Amino acid sequence: MNIIKQAHHQLHRSWVGMLESELDKDYLADLSDFLLQAKALNKVVYPPSEMVFAAFKHTNVDDLKVVILGQDPYHGAGQANGLCFSVAAGNKIPPSLRNIFKELYTDLGIIPASHGCLQSWAQQGVLLLNSVMTVEEGNAGAHAKRGWERFTDQIIRLVSEQTGGVVFMLWGSYAQEKANLIDASRHLILQSAHPSPFSAYRGFFGSKHFSLANDYLMGSGVECIDWQLPAQQDVRGQITLEL
Repeated sequence: MNIIKQAHHQLHRSWVGMLESELDKDYLADLSDFLLQAKALNKVVYPPSEMVFAAFKHTNVDDLKVVILGQDPYHGAGQANGLCFSVAAGNKIPPSLRNIFKELYTDLGIIPASHGCLQSWAQQGVLLLNSVMTVEEGNAGAHAKRGWERFTDQIIRLVSEQTGGVVFMLWGSYAQEKANLIDASRHLILQSAHPSPFSAYRGFFGSKHFSLANDYLMGSGVECIDWQLPAQQDVRGQITLEL
């Protein structure tokens, strides 16, 4: 996987000027070599190469409203689609995303969707960014400390410096470590426990981040996010609304 070529093919044109110089740096060439070597060793890497930069394909930086930060992609077959916490339609909704839907229901009364594809959020200006953007099948964290963190940290810095009025949702200690990259005088930083079943009851539930984000955007004269996902049929052709 030549990630530099993939980036140029997948980036929305609004990101090109911001990231062009970063894409020329040697560490990304080294990361690309690492991924090409993984392919040569017949290792399966997720998300598929054409979806690695999906977060930047679906979200226009000029209309950026919210950044949600994840850690690395899902490592099961067919799950990862390049958007943090999101899974391709047809997959079972993972536990952390199920808890996100529960908080949305408590916070805004939004009925959970029958699927876990968050693309409609991305298209409204929600950057769903994994700090590490690829993973090896069945091996969570396998691509950590290979260069992705340097790239995504720089994205957070550049968004902080070159935009204003963005809501950053930092869930869990890993994401909260990125708070020092963000200018709190220019943006809203929301922090809570991670939505994982192991930690959601320690402050994610009841955090009301979704309504707080919309209140902040509305106060800035910016259109709110419609957090209700569009209905999609599941693999059996039925619509379900289970929590």
